[in-house]
Amino acid sequence: MTRMTSTASRAAAVGSAVAGGAALGGAVSMGTATYFAHRIITPEHEKKDDVTVVAVDREAGTVTLRADPQTTSAGRYGLWLERGAGHARLGEIVPGDDHDADDPARGARRQEVVTRRLLGVDEGDLAPGPARWNKYFYCGDPTSSLGLQHEDVVVTSDVGDLPAWRVPGDPQAPAHHDDWAILVHGRSAQRGETLRAVPVLHRLGYTCLIPMYRNDIGAPPSSDGRYSLGLSEWRDIDAAMRYALAHGARRIVLLGWSMGGAIVLQALNRSDVAHRVQRVVLNGPVIDWGSVLAHQADLHFIPRPIEQLARSLLRSKASRHLLRIAEPVDVAATNWVDRADEVSHRMFIIHSATDETVPFGPSQDLARRRPGLVQTFVWPQARHCQEWNTNASLWEDLVASFLR
Repeated sequence: MTRMTSTASRAAAVGSAVAGGAALGGAVSMGTATYFAHRIITPEHEKKDDVTVVAVDREAGTVTLRADPQTTSAGRYGLWLERGAGHARLGEIVPGDDHDADDPARGARRQEVVTRRLLGVDEGDLAPGPARWNKYFYCGDPTSSLGLQHEDVVVTSDVGDLPAWRVPGDPQAPAHHDDWAILVHGRSAQRGETLRAVPVLHRLGYTCLIPMYRNDIGAPPSSDGRYSLGLSEWRDIDAAMRYALAHGARRIVLLGWSMGGAIVLQALNRSDVAHRVQRVVLNGPVIDWGSVLAHQADLHFIPRPIEQLARSLLRSKASRHLLRIAEPVDVAATNWVDRADEVSHRMFIIHSATDETVPFGPSQDLARRRPGLVQTFVWPQARHCQEWNTNASLWEDLVASFLR
């Protein structure tokens, strides 16, 4: 009897430990899923310096930086100087010294740094020290960065007045004087991300409207201060389209980068004036947020069940207070591969095969589902939304050809 009692006691203890472990594991999973979901919808406005300037040779016109995946990327890029105190523009990588092959130690040292052409310093003092990579290449507004006259205007949406840049098209352009292009930047980005597209649109005669949207720095926040992955931001692009139509636009072209693509797709589906949109250009777009979340979960070693739990939390009304969001975010509603039959606008997608942030597969899948309506150009080599940087003339030729 004593032995049986002891055995029962040990079994009960083991059962309690297992139950406690399961509860603890469930709490950890819930906490991880909540954190993951919260990161997805929270704007990231504080950007830290992420590169190091090792040397500046003004006589040679070069800048040497510590080598990393950003600084060793082919193409043209910008460089925010320490804590945004200035800005410089950098060109291609300077080829290595031929003597490196004869001196392995010297070659190894060179692999730790990379030297690039210095194209110009827009403001501030370029000197060795911390800096931040700028894939936008340009900084400032259309006038200061591109030399194109612009007007600061306001687009009124349901959250309030959204600052916008309005850039008139080239009056010498042969056509498109009544056509407007609305440019939509990506998640936690700035309007400056879209400046790379303005010169080609200007040459074609399009008036460019570049609005902020809710939760941008300098724009009104949403009621909860959170992103909804395009499911509420589309209203700001609807407001921009209405502004364009009220100011003389006959037809509209929409361009979107990354999450800006997701916003554009929602606007095309939900706006009452979407029939005035003639064509759409998307660069590295989020065609399916589910694919992006799964990819990011894999990159950060988050198990798929936790990623699925994060999606459930986002769409559940019961978890709104947990995530501090005003309304649920249904990731399934952002899957335009599954909703391909609802896509009705001519669309051109440029997406890099080596995009490390937003997988390009859904872009191809959408084009396969809507042949003749959706075209894709798979860029061979570029980081996320940096196709223009690696070959600006090709990017502009592709866009111009589609819009013509």
